[in-house]
Amino acid sequence: MERVWIYQSNRLLTDAECVRVREILQEFVQQWTAHGNQLYGSFEIRYNLFIFLKVDESKAMVTGCSIDKSVHLLKKIEKELQINLFDRLQIAYRAQNTNTINIVSRDDFERLIQAGEVNEDSIVYNNMLTETSELDTKWEVPLRDSWHAKVFL
Repeated sequence: MERVWIYQSNRLLTDAECVRVREILQEFVQQWTAHGNQLYGSFEIRYNLFIFLKVDESKAMVTGCSIDKSVHLLKKIEKELQINLFDRLQIAYRAQNTNTINIVSRDDFERLIQAGEVNEDSIVYNNMLTETSELDTKWEVPLRDSWHAKVFL
């Protein structure tokens, strides 16, 4: 099983910032360990907004300490780029008229639904997933098929 942690930035990253994040994460995953065992980590950046940090747990299991190391690294990235990767109250959705990804507060998202600008067909991002096998089918989904529906519809 490959585990994934999904971090959403509070703003789109520039291409140069994505290059920098890739440099930092590449160095990190090459030396990421759990109790002295090498973790088989990888990462991905999608849409200049989402960072996926992955570990193949069929080869070595993550531990609390190894997760803490990754969180510490992401906090370092936040500070360097002046972004926020841990604000779970920011919701990303794909605008229907422009197909661009917008990031809004929970309150603004609720207002957009009430105004009809976001509806059950609007694409949202389920950053709560924990397995990479779910990314293709459960990450980028219509609002009606996500946890957002239970909260907002």
